[in-house]
Amino acid sequence: MRSIRTLTLATLTALAFAPAAFAQDSSTDTASGKHFAVVGGVALLQPKNDALEGIDKVDGGPAPTLSVSYYINDNWAVELWGAADKFDHRVRGNNGPLGTVEQQPIALSGQYHFGQADNVFRPFVGAGYYESNFSNEKLASDVGHIGLETAKGAIGTVGVDMNINSTWFARADARYMHSRPELTVNGDSTGDKAKLDPWTVGFGIGARF
Repeated sequence: MRSIRTLTLATLTALAFAPAAFAQDSSTDTASGKHFAVVGGVALLQPKNDALEGIDKVDGGPAPTLSVSYYINDNWAVELWGAADKFDHRVRGNNGPLGTVEQQPIALSGQYHFGQADNVFRPFVGAGYYESNFSNEKLASDVGHIGLETAKGAIGTVGVDMNINSTWFARADARYMHSRPELTVNGDSTGDKAKLDPWTVGFGIGARF
């Protein structure tokens, strides 16, 4: 009987301290100190209108995106971001459709994330360098194949992360690329540049570890 009372007392004591133990475990479940993050999502890329004389509009298009970030600390990070597939654009001239062109950007940026790592909402800003390769140019022309050289330049980013828990988060961001690719005809430079300067608006789900 004494052993039963002792066992019962020990069980009640353990149950009494269980909530505190769980609370202590949850307090160590934090986003702070995690150095890597991966985000998969989708983005819509929209170039500006009147990019070049004779081109009235370059339609935007969606593509899946992927980013990998290394957090130097809870606020500063380096991000490698890019399109996992190509953005497809329809090109319209002053007198109607001209054809299509595809591009696939990749960028390396430094970012600053505001607030504490475990805040529900964490806005961030970034700046860096990008390149975007153009391919499958199918543009109507009387002089031969019209192509676009690889666009290179600065990229700026603004966004916000919404923490779901210490590992998972949702992300919304917008990116601006200073894009002035040079036009070629049959592989030869023309000296003309298309002022595309696109924006992207993206949404994704990320994990940190």
